[in-house]
Amino acid sequence: MKILVVDDHALVREGLHQVLKGLDEQIEVLEAGNCAGALKLAAQHDDIDLALLDYQLPNMSGLDALIVFGQEHAELPIVMLSGAVNPAMMRQAMDKGAAGFLTKAGPSKDMLSALRKVLDGEAHIPPEMLLEGDPPEISSAVGVELPRQLTPRQEQVLYLLLDGYSTKDISQKQFLADETAKTHVSAFCARPCN
Repeated sequence: MKILVVDDHALVREGLHQVLKGLDEQIEVLEAGNCAGALKLAAQHDDIDLALLDYQLPNMSGLDALIVFGQEHAELPIVMLSGAVNPAMMRQAMDKGAAGFLTKAGPSKDMLSALRKVLDGEAHIPPEMLLEGDPPEISSAVGVELPRQLTPRQEQVLYLLLDGYSTKDISQKQFLADETAKTHVSAFCARPCN
């Protein structure tokens, strides 16, 4: 497995390298301190499985780099990283094609869980985004499409369920009664697949 880590702080890159060993002890981590270096590495290594891209980078923002990566390496899943927990920023990244968004403040086990999902072709929707309103529009390129019959609240519940939250956790996160959360879960579980 080969992962590209793009962050302008060497200590962060080194720390991520250690955390990523939790995915595979034999993992190969390529490191770049800026977008130009990252794009050069991506051009030299067409077998990169995943890229972790910092939101705040010198010379080119992470969002701009995300767009360039999407044009030049459309098949490469990219997870944005940030030190800030900002749902609007998360939504921007997801809308621009990120396969996930992670905050640097989260525990490593949550990061590894999210990265496994992305490596399996799924999107990782940050729970913080779901508390701020409607879920993001996820491109079909990251493998998530929801039936349009779900209400916005049902979609929020579904995204949390997909992120591994229990019905009880969902009711607490969404400020719902336990029975209401169960009703939402039942509503989309009972729908036939089209």
